[in-house]
Amino acid sequence: MNCCQEVTNEDGQGKSWSESAGEGTAGQAPDVRLILHRGFYLIPGVNSPVVVDQIQNWEIRDSDIFLITYPKSGTIWMQQIIILIEAKGNAMATAGKPNCERMPWIEVKGSEETFLQAPLSSPRLSVTHLPYRLLPVGLRQKKAKIIYVARNPKDALVSYYHFHHFAAVLETPKDFNDFFEKFMDGRVYGNAWFEHIKAYYSHKDEMNILYVTYEDMIQDLRSVVEKVCSFLDRELTDSQMASVVEHARFNNMVRNPSANYRQVSATLLNQQRGSFMRKGTVGDWKNLFSVAQSERFDKVFKEEMTDVPLSFKWDLKEVSPSG
Repeated sequence: MNCCQEVTNEDGQGKSWSESAGEGTAGQAPDVRLILHRGFYLIPGVNSPVVVDQIQNWEIRDSDIFLITYPKSGTIWMQQIIILIEAKGNAMATAGKPNCERMPWIEVKGSEETFLQAPLSSPRLSVTHLPYRLLPVGLRQKKAKIIYVARNPKDALVSYYHFHHFAAVLETPKDFNDFFEKFMDGRVYGNAWFEHIKAYYSHKDEMNILYVTYEDMIQDLRSVVEKVCSFLDRELTDSQMASVVEHARFNNMVRNPSANYRQVSATLLNQQRGSFMRKGTVGDWKNLFSVAQSERFDKVFKEEMTDVPLSFKWDLKEVSPSG
């Protein structure tokens, strides 16, 4: 199944919430449309428990490129950057086919055929929100290259909240307070933000991985593109580099049918209720977080990230966009 196809019926495996009541955090119900499989929440009809079970045994090539993120952390932005880099900045070469087909998610139905039968002549480009423990074993043996994009979790939470109103395959939140609790407890697709990023950080030495933040991309897009090129061993001319940066700018991506996900089936995304690319900014969390929620989040962040020396920018004032 690719990103433009309709949702299909669940093919068995995994458990609906009604079948796994009590297995969530503190016995509370997660998003009612999710299924719990091997401790990770999946979206029925989109993700495949069968494929997830097989992924760990997929053969990995040294030339493979994986983009890994927690949901709503800059996934399609970096997806566009990588695709443009591989095309040496030639935007015309990336037209006519949505990015989610050029660089597909590995955990969706039908992905195994696309991945395993890809020609050897070019690198396989893949995306995933899966946790570290469900990755192909080869990635944990420093095969292939991984780009991990992180976003300050307050903004990721707010963006994810809005996405739940837009995504037809996810439950529409009762209100922000309800979604805030689910996010904090990890009762959403992707599970807990802290769990996701901490696992990848703690195992970073086992992988060939480049860490980038969403806020870095806003502050200095060209610098991030240059860093990605260096990591992937791609040499671009000045004009090619300028083209990648230009076509990876948020305002240009919004108008690009290959990058803006407007072609995605209405059974997946309700285009009348929102947009995959909404604001592309830093600090939007201030528009929804209460003072109490912000203080609580800060306390949890400090406790959870004590041994993880990663820093984030939380306000647009901390970011001065350039190149």
